[in-house]
Amino acid sequence: MMNRAGLKLSCTFIRCLPKINDKMMPSNREIRRMMQRLGVQVEEIKDVVEVRIITKEKEITIKGPSVSIVKMQGVTSYEVSGGQVSEGPLQEVQEKEAPVAIKEEDVLLVAAQAGVSKEEAERALRETNGDIALAILKLQARR
Repeated sequence: MMNRAGLKLSCTFIRCLPKINDKMMPSNREIRRMMQRLGVQVEEIKDVVEVRIITKEKEITIKGPSVSIVKMQGVTSYEVSGGQVSEGPLQEVQEKEAPVAIKEEDVLLVAAQAGVSKEEAERALRETNGDIALAILKLQARR
């Protein structure tokens, strides 16, 4: 938001100032009207539990914050305030997929259709997470 002097003011800055030029700060309703005239839209996201900011070196976690979406001049920003902040080293999270149960009848079907051994058919089924059609196509493409 720009004031008359051409200085850029953030919404947070305006809300924090108790007085401007020895005058009382405008009410929340007046601030909303001014922001609306300037084309600023603010929408609060309800019931936010946690916000995580992950960089290459560290992870910042904010529990119980207040989060707002601010849209101004075609730019969308997320304003995060309050909450309990914790900072720590980045922890690599590797999601392991649950092993797919491969049925013997599926292995036999793939082996027969693709003309390969049961071991090759089972390996192809594991690579395709149990997708019979895809396993057959992969094995046929290898020939």
